[in-house]
Amino acid sequence: MEQEKDWYMYEKEAFLKGFSCVCGVDEAGRGPLAGPVVVAAVIMPKDSMIEGVNYSKKVSEKKREVLYEQIINEGKRYVDMIIYKTKNYTDMSRKAANIISAQVTMKPDCVLGLATGSSPLGTYEQLIDWYKKGDLDFAKVSSVNLDEYRGLSPEHEQSYRYFMNTNFFDHINIDKSRTFVPDGLASDVAKFCKDYDRLIEELGGVDLQLLGLGRNGHIGFNEPSYVFERDTHCVDLTPSTIHANKRFFNSEEDVPRQALTMGIKNIMMAKKIVVVVSGEDKAEALKEVVSGPITPMVPGSVLQLHPDVMIIADEAALSKM
Repeated sequence: MEQEKDWYMYEKEAFLKGFSCVCGVDEAGRGPLAGPVVVAAVIMPKDSMIEGVNYSKKVSEKKREVLYEQIINEGKRYVDMIIYKTKNYTDMSRKAANIISAQVTMKPDCVLGLATGSSPLGTYEQLIDWYKKGDLDFAKVSSVNLDEYRGLSPEHEQSYRYFMNTNFFDHINIDKSRTFVPDGLASDVAKFCKDYDRLIEELGGVDLQLLGLGRNGHIGFNEPSYVFERDTHCVDLTPSTIHANKRFFNSEEDVPRQALTMGIKNIMMAKKIVVVVSGEDKAEALKEVVSGPITPMVPGSVLQLHPDVMIIADEAALSKM
């Protein structure tokens, strides 16, 4: 969809509220600059705003581009992305589990943002092992999952609720009434997405968000796009994602074509983010996420603006760094 040429800036006070507004947006409230600019506004100290810009009036495209670069560069000054290099998948999983276990120990009633797929599976196995040894207690923990296939019931063997139950929740003492996964059968998707956003807010936000990384740079099911989708939403899966996930189904035709996913705002508002990446097939995506330009065409690149993100990757995934 062609983007509008005229862009508007909210007044400075609104801009400083971060995700409560968007800047540089078209009449529909969307735009390729909205995501990174707003994220930068969240992490920048309030006395570091760019001066000399009237935030309440239309600005030229050239001026907007200059302002964008100023904000992004200013925002990056306050970001320290930590990368842990591990020898293999097992080491990666153990390191991630160490960080999550520390979070649970320090704050027993924490809110964990959880992911599915092969990347975090080893992390869950390690956490289960420590729980069985009596080293961890999940009794007060709450969790919210990133995403779910649209059209799959919680009982479906490839649903993410089923994945979480069989690979993690069934083996620890977490209260399942405080574990939340998007409803793939929601009849009113728009309402459900708003309710899921509200749920996260009511829980007090996510203390630690665990992420994997897609081969096309997606986080959650936020696929490459012209915009950063901010809130929980329904997304059309790309052919590359469908192809990558076909190994979990009988055939590629069985892979759902849509999913419900937390948006970039939801992810970036987590207090801490841990990303696990393994395998040479993720090396190019990881390189773009860490050192490429911040762009919605590589959704994970927005993590460059988060103030507390740890990337735990094995040697193969870091082979192009």
